[in-house]
Amino acid sequence: MRRQQKTCPVCEMGVRTLDYKDERTLSRFLTERGKIIPSRLSGMCARHQRQLARAIKRARQLALLPFIRGHAR
Repeated sequence: MRRQQKTCPVCEMGVRTLDYKDERTLSRFLTERGKIIPSRLSGMCARHQRQLARAIKRARQLALLPFIRGHAR
């Protein structure tokens, strides 16, 4: 029994590259704790998964996205 192959959501949207300034799109691929969702769960192709990881890491460095969500000081 094989699972149905997931299609890449970024390829379906017709986006060539993921931009680190697009917080709304990037936050779709983060867990509630702020971790990057793996490609086996999100269904992303390898190219877009690499672009996603790079964009999220850049957005974190520029304080557009949090490193850890729900962290109380």
